[in-house]
Amino acid sequence: MTRQLIYSGKAKDIYTTDDENVIIAQYKDQATAFNGGKKEKVAGKGQLNNQISSFIFEKLNAAGVATHFIKKISDTEQLNQRVEIIPLEVVLRNVTAGSFSKRFGVEEGIVLKTPIVEFYYKKDELDDPFINDEHIAFLDIASPEDVAYLKEETRRINRILTALFEAIDLTLVDFKLEFGYDKDGKIILADEFSPDNCRLWDAQGNHMDKDVFRRGLGELTDVYEIVWKKLQEVK
Repeated sequence: MTRQLIYSGKAKDIYTTDDENVIIAQYKDQATAFNGGKKEKVAGKGQLNNQISSFIFEKLNAAGVATHFIKKISDTEQLNQRVEIIPLEVVLRNVTAGSFSKRFGVEEGIVLKTPIVEFYYKKDELDDPFINDEHIAFLDIASPEDVAYLKEETRRINRILTALFEAIDLTLVDFKLEFGYDKDGKIILADEFSPDNCRLWDAQGNHMDKDVFRRGLGELTDVYEIVWKKLQEVK
C-alpha cells in the first residue's frame, strides 16, 4: 500500500492509500492543550488513543451511527473513510466543567437538566471561537438542515456513550465531535473519540481524561490505561 502524508495535526498524521476515498490515521505520542500552547511527547499515548477510539467507533458503528471508521490496522493506525471536514467542533455537555464553568461563573460538577450542545468554529488562528446557528449561516459553513442534523446526531451519540461509560462506572461529563461529508455528500462522524476530546470522571470525581495533562494532575498514560482496561470489560 502506497501512502503519502496529506495532513499533520496535533494528535494524528493523515496519509493517503491506494483508494482515494480511504485514508490512514496514525496517532502520535503527543499531548497538546490550550490550542497547542502546551505540548509534550508522551510515550505510549498514540497506541492508547488508537485503541480507545477504535473501540468506541466500533460500538457506534454497531449502534447504527454513520462514522468514518473502517478498522484498526496496527497499534497506532486505523483506516478511515476520507471526508470533507465541516469546520465546526460540536460540543455536548452533560455536566458543568472547564470553559463552560469559567464562562458562566458556575462551579464544576452540576448535572445539567438537559444536555447542552454548543458549536465552535474550527479556526486555529482565531482560537476556535464559540459560535451559534446564525453565525454558521453567515459564514456559510452548513445549512440549517445540516445544523439540525448535527445537533440531533450528537444527542443520539451522547445517549449511546453515556450508557456505555455508566456501565464501567465513569461519568461522561462532556465531549467534542467533528463531522464531515463523505464521497456521497452524507454527513458522518469523523476524527476520534478518546479521553483527548472528552471529559470522564470516576465515582470519586477523579479526572480520567486530558485534564490530567492540562491541570498537571498526574501521568496521562496511567489514566488512559485505566480507561482502556475498563472499556475492555464492556460486554
